[in-house]
Order: sequence, then C-alpha cells, then structure tokens
Amino acid sequence: MSLDRSRLTALIDRERATYVQNHPRSQSAFVAAQANLFGGVPMTWMAKWSGGFPLYLDSANGNRISDIDEHTYVDFALGDTGAMAGHSPGPTVRAINARIGEAGGFTTMLPSEDAAWVGAEMQRRFGLPLWSFSLTATDANRWALRLARLATGRSKVLAFSYCYHGSVDETVVVLGPNGETLARPGNAGPAVDPALTTRVAEFNDLTSVEKALAHGDVAVLITEPALTNIGIVLPEPGFLEGLRELCTKYQTLLLIDETHTFSAGPGGMTKANNLDPDIVVIGKSIAGGIPIGAYGVSQTLADRIDSHDDADLIDVGGVGGTLAGNALSMSAARATLGEVLTDGAFEQMIVLATRFTDGVRAVLDKADVQWSISQLGARSEYRFARPAPVNGTKSNEAGDDDLDEYMHLYTLNRGVLMTPFHNMALMCPATTQADVDLHTEIFGQAVDELYGQ
Repeated sequence: MSLDRSRLTALIDRERATYVQNHPRSQSAFVAAQANLFGGVPMTWMAKWSGGFPLYLDSANGNRISDIDEHTYVDFALGDTGAMAGHSPGPTVRAINARIGEAGGFTTMLPSEDAAWVGAEMQRRFGLPLWSFSLTATDANRWALRLARLATGRSKVLAFSYCYHGSVDETVVVLGPNGETLARPGNAGPAVDPALTTRVAEFNDLTSVEKALAHGDVAVLITEPALTNIGIVLPEPGFLEGLRELCTKYQTLLLIDETHTFSAGPGGMTKANNLDPDIVVIGKSIAGGIPIGAYGVSQTLADRIDSHDDADLIDVGGVGGTLAGNALSMSAARATLGEVLTDGAFEQMIVLATRFTDGVRAVLDKADVQWSISQLGARSEYRFARPAPVNGTKSNEAGDDDLDEYMHLYTLNRGVLMTPFHNMALMCPATTQADVDLHTEIFGQAVDELYGQ
C-alpha cells in the first residue's frame, strides 16, 4: 500500500502538538538548560528526540519510566541496551548499596574479588579465557584495536559500512562508490582521514571482505555479528563462518562486538552461533546500568601481546584508565550477571520478543504495508523496507525521518517508549506479555491511521 505523504505530515503535526501539550515541564527544563549545557542536554545525543525536546527523567524501575510531567511509560528503549537488566534491578541495587555503604571504597585502583568472578563468568558465557575491563564498550574497542595492532604489527582495521562501535575513530566509516574508505556523513572532526586507518567492506558480502584483507595490512576485523545501530541487519547463512575462515587465511584477528547483540542470549551471538573470535567486546548491560565495558582475548592472543616486552600496558601506553575495573562496577556486574541476566531470564525475554515480532508482522501483513521486522533474541526492530536490508548501506537507504518521528511520537503519546535513535524494542526481565500486547495494539492503530484503514 502506498504512503500518502500529506497525510503523514498532518499526523506528525497532530502528534507534535500533543507531545508539547503533555510535556510543559520537560520543555521548560530543556529551554532553561540551554544557558549551561551544550545543546541543552548533559550529552549531545540526548537531544535526539522526536517532538523538539527530550523527556526529563523523574524515576525508573523495571521496565517503567516516569517523566517530570507525571507520565509513566512502558519502556522498550531500556537505555538503548544499557538497562537490558531493567531499571534498578534489586540484586544490582543491593550490591551497589553494599559497596557504597558497609564495604566502601569504590574507586581505589585496587582489584576486587568480584572482578575475578566476573571474568570467570564471562569465560563461561563467551568462551574466551582472559578479560579486562573499562567504563564503556567504546573504550574497550579502542584498547582492543591497539592490542591487535601491537600483536600483528599491522596498521589497519577492517570495519563494515555503517557499522557502530561507539565513537571509535577507525569505525565511523562508509564504503565509497569505488570501494574507497570514506568518513561516515556527519562524522565530527575525525582525527585523520579514516582511509589512513581503515578499510571498509559491506556486511554479508564475503567478496568485499576478502578484497580488503588481501592487502595484507589489516590487523583486525571488527564487527557486530549482526549490525544493530543502523537497524538490525542479520547475517546471512555462512557469513560469520566465512569471516572466521578469511581472517585465518589472511592472518587477521577477528573482534566480535557484542555490546548490542548480547540480546541474542546469555553469551550473545558468540555462543548462540558458535563463533570463534580472537577478541570479544561488550559493555552497557552487564552491570545493570552502572558504567562498564570489557574485552576478552584468547590465550594465543594474550601470549602474542605479552611477547612485546617494550609495550607499556601498566602505565601510559594507551591502554587503561584510572576508573576502569573499579570495585563498584565489578560489584554491579557480579550481581547483574549472577542474579538478573541469567540463562533463564534470557529464555523468557526471547519468548516475549518473538511475541512482539509476530504482533508487528501480523499488523504489517494485514495492512499490506511494505515494512519489515527483524528479531535478534530479546531485541526486535522494524524498518521501512521489505525485504529487510542485507547490509548497512541498504539499511541506511531505508531510513525515513518523517516515518521515524511519526512512529516515535505516536507510541510515546500513548504510553510506550521506543528507542529514540531507531525503531528498536528490547525486552528485560520485568517486561510482561501485557506490555508487548499494548505495543502491538498501539502499533496497529498507528499503521491504520497512516494508511487510512
């Protein structure tokens, strides 16, 4: 069914007006903050909200968020994965309170016994034996790339077009029309021309991967096992296995970034798809919302790194930070992994995501709307294209800012919060079947109004 753009514009205007009317305190707070906060928010990406200004937080618990205008939402955004355990899960809160209170000392530069427990649990889940911690997955990726270059003696990184690995300079790239490396549009002040540091391939295209690796100068291929921040792009059969084979053939390390794909299960896609990476990176979710990142390496890679006696890994060699691996983060991670994001919790979260996916798909099929929805374990996302895009470039082309704003405002104005950056929904242990069904009902109403049903 074709889209009437004039109808879409009218509906967006209506939803914007409703949003402004319902959130006067959030709007006033945003206006007042312009005097002291760059962009009017604590971090500039917080301004990326449909409606012209962000909601202001009052409280959050489980999968509910309340704003300062006294509205409560079913939260499917969950901090864009950072709160995949739910907001303030009980075991994590108790661990944090114990560390802050009776135990004390959450920034000391001393190791805690919790860290060794978390390392062992990460080995159980992801298979790699040796782990190190940071405060964000971005930092974990940065440090892992440094170690990969050290171990291999090669200078370049291979990344996929429209990939996302945080604000890592080497990865904010796209593939040019002639196969060249280009800075991704909007890349703010890259340190150097990314062509000096990075080669680019297309996801799900092993021919482009081999072409890049054949130069012999790539230290590490960094990838999510399914693209996420450009919309979920699932790997085609044999693609991930092909990456491992090509990396082995060209003596290139394979880094799997599970920061978002952790939704696939207790060990992310690394375990679910039986992958064999040299490095795994993760962040956000494993400490229940307390800042953390981590990277794990194989024993073989650790030995190669250790063979470089001249590398300063314990002072100012470019790897690490004063707050990394702090006792508070480790306490939170132990509680979250041990008691909240358990194997059983993932089973239920995935069941709910399947229900979410089936509900959206049924609405689209009934209305004959040419959108698609993809599921990655406990995470689902719809795109304004059918069939679903197979790489980052195609997924970027499927973007539609007006449809994004309409769908985000429509659901938000009716009590459902989707991820503001894209149309992603994530389940947490507190999500219920009723929450999923509420979204399906509202999603159906949005599609019906848009297409005149």
